[in-house]
Amino acid sequence: MKRLTAMIAALFMGWSTTAMAETDYEYNWIEGGIIVDLGEIASVDLDPDFLFLDGEDTKKVALDYGEPVSGFEIGSIYPVDEEQTWAVYFDYEETGHIKDDEKIDAKALLESYKAGAEEANKDRQPGERFYVTGWDIEPFYDEDTHNLTWSLLLEDENKDTFLNYNTRILTREGNISVILVTEPQNRETDKQMLQNQILSQLEIKEGKKYTDFDKSTDKVANYGLSALILGGTGLAVAKKAGLLAVILAFAKKFGVLIIAGIAALWSLIRKKKKKPATEPVEPAEPSGE
Repeated sequence: MKRLTAMIAALFMGWSTTAMAETDYEYNWIEGGIIVDLGEIASVDLDPDFLFLDGEDTKKVALDYGEPVSGFEIGSIYPVDEEQTWAVYFDYEETGHIKDDEKIDAKALLESYKAGAEEANKDRQPGERFYVTGWDIEPFYDEDTHNLTWSLLLEDENKDTFLNYNTRILTREGNISVILVTEPQNRETDKQMLQNQILSQLEIKEGKKYTDFDKSTDKVANYGLSALILGGTGLAVAKKAGLLAVILAFAKKFGVLIIAGIAALWSLIRKKKKKPATEPVEPAEPSGE
């Protein structure tokens, strides 16, 4: 518990610039204008203005930046425009088929998050504490797309507001986690971008769709939509849902926007860009010999 708390506190304090300076990863950037695979579960028709990293390189970004990896990474998307500072991260977890017939009690879920934050703050030093203030977007489920969406509002001790914007796409045997990281002043614009230019272009592969579920052969998850919002499998059997919910949710990779850290993240990523292997190479000038 203390290890998780320390890790979460580190998120809010930002990552070590020394650690970032010592890393030498290069990432295999894929330019937009083509269809890219999100593991074996889905694909995205990548906008020409975007860049993509596969699951392995997404893990490298996390490790390079001092972040833990979930082991479920299947890709990430970034803007080409260096004036934009957002990123979208994808995980896929094979949890079993999640039933979607549960009524979501947004008020009860919010109280669980608030209680968990207050409890976790007891182990934090001044300047490291945060507070859940409400929903940016109350949890809602789209029965047509099988997407579950919510956005939690938080603030630090300086009353600076940030958010945790999440989408879960239910599949035949699990769910795709979609996490948007952006700055507060850009959140509305970037949420529209996520919906119109990424999620609308995401296609679950044949045989993997939610509607492909076969009750005679497929495993069913032992939890529903509310537990998925609160963190997933670990909470399905947990009694202290409030505390565990906030710890699991905040320990998610880049699940919470760090106001000071987003600029550092982008500084790191920009430095690590390399030209695509397909970029033409200009012929050398004749030597004159």
